[in-house]
Amino acid sequence: MYQKELKEGLTMIRTPLFPARFRAFNRTHVAVVGMGGNVGHTIRRLERLIHFLKKEPWVSLHETSVILKNPPFGYTKQAMFYNTVMVVSTALSPQKLLDALLRVERKFGRRRSFKNAPRTLDLDLLFYDSRTLDTPTLCLPHPQWYKRTSVVFPLAKLGALR
Repeated sequence: MYQKELKEGLTMIRTPLFPARFRAFNRTHVAVVGMGGNVGHTIRRLERLIHFLKKEPWVSLHETSVILKNPPFGYTKQAMFYNTVMVVSTALSPQKLLDALLRVERKFGRRRSFKNAPRTLDLDLLFYDSRTLDTPTLCLPHPQWYKRTSVVFPLAKLGALR
């Protein structure tokens, strides 16, 4: 694992799976998913997540970004977060993909106790093709993504292996 301090509270982390490219199978739609957490050994959990998703038929992994260790926002009296993004392809609709991601969160121990609470795993559907959507359960692109360093920095590092 390689770590590089960037500035006040921000650290870039590289592991064998972050960043990485995968042999992806063509699906109908391309999505960008934000991943993160701050409970337990988050980097190990993110690596386990990648191994898990590589076996799932509903999604194909294309690429992951570096991991960014960064301070929490919202509820700030908690541990630092580790955030990254992945590009996937899927045949699922946006809502079905979100439902599948929420099931994966639960499988990896996510409990929703209050807004911005500490979490074992957080999966956010950031983009789905170039669609915009605003329903009670899903907004695309993800609201306020462009204001979050935890999303913008890893997004900017996609393609770092090229």
